[in-house]
Amino acid sequence: MRSLVLAGGVVLAGALVFTAAAVSAPPARPAAPPRQAAPFTETLQARLRRLPGDHRGWARLGLQYVDQARVTGDPSYYVKAEGALATAARLAPEDDAVLTGRAALAAGRHEFSDAVRLAERAATVNPYGAAAYGVLADARTQLGDLSGARRAVDRMMGLRPGVASFARASYAAELRGDQKGAREFLKYALDDACTPADIAYVRHYLGELALHAGDLREAGDQYGRALAADPAYTPALAGQARVAALGGRLSEALTLYDRVVQRLPLPQYLIEQGETAARAGRPADWTLLRAQRGLLESAGVRDDLTWAEFEADHGDPRQAVRHARAEYARNPNLVAADALAWALFRAGDAKAALPYAVKATSTGWRNPLLRHHRARIEQALGDRRADAAALTARPGFDPSLPALARFS
Repeated sequence: MRSLVLAGGVVLAGALVFTAAAVSAPPARPAAPPRQAAPFTETLQARLRRLPGDHRGWARLGLQYVDQARVTGDPSYYVKAEGALATAARLAPEDDAVLTGRAALAAGRHEFSDAVRLAERAATVNPYGAAAYGVLADARTQLGDLSGARRAVDRMMGLRPGVASFARASYAAELRGDQKGAREFLKYALDDACTPADIAYVRHYLGELALHAGDLREAGDQYGRALAADPAYTPALAGQARVAALGGRLSEALTLYDRVVQRLPLPQYLIEQGETAARAGRPADWTLLRAQRGLLESAGVRDDLTWAEFEADHGDPRQAVRHARAEYARNPNLVAADALAWALFRAGDAKAALPYAVKATSTGWRNPLLRHHRARIEQALGDRRADAAALTARPGFDPSLPALARFS
């Protein structure tokens, strides 16, 4: 599970369809299926050359660029999105589609407070725009406002029940520890899914729920069904790599990860690949990961969460604490609390780590990595009540492969 973002996959004004998700990989699940934006981009650019005053066209173009950043793993598309959306904002600063597009870009760059502000403005302008509530739900989740996120999800479902809203409702249930409810909402989403991309998206997250419940067989089956629906859906291929790694089939997992990172070299996948290589007794090569870090930073993406987690597990714990404090100060959500707890623990301060570990596990969310981190911290402080089960490796979780447990 990674630093979140987010997504919308609903229609604005009849024609504007968008999704937005952080290239650096999210603390909450991306809440909409992938949609290939590239086939439409050139046609839209031609239209805008003819009609340069079409503010909604510029908003659509900006959102397509945000989507391309996710689909391709190339964060330079965020810079292009910024230019298109700035043009849209000059033409119609208070248009709800423009505001929603700007909110999606802010969320993609992990500027969640800005995303909330812009999405709330969009919802004020057009209270019936479901897309704004989707971005609002995602951003509030990242800011640790789970009750506010749930209200936004409920509003979105009331306006436009479908894959995007059911997926968000599923994630809200999962964060509360309601795995049954999380599966039910995904089943509603599956019933609503009618395109290969939608089906692959929902099947993938059914696989993620199964994986974190320790059911490798069910997880593998769901990932396989996702790829059968859409062979190009890379997250499901990464899911198969996780299942292979956690099942001890390390050579198979590394072969799969090679395919994954060739398609989509996200930091999340590169870290998973490196950890799996180390687990197999091979040297982990972080060269491409560091290159991607530079690209993300140059594109304006703030992702202290990823680097806090990486430095705590594989680098300098003091740097991990610095990144984790910065992330938690901006986005005090459950994952950021866990990252700060683990960084402090790895830096030798278990006492300071404990309150953050308690917060990270306070909602009932059955995330095995968060529970493991808290148990390790409590054990170090001499607490005999530390969760023994969380300290024991089981199917679907391996403490030596922490990145595989973070994607949710």
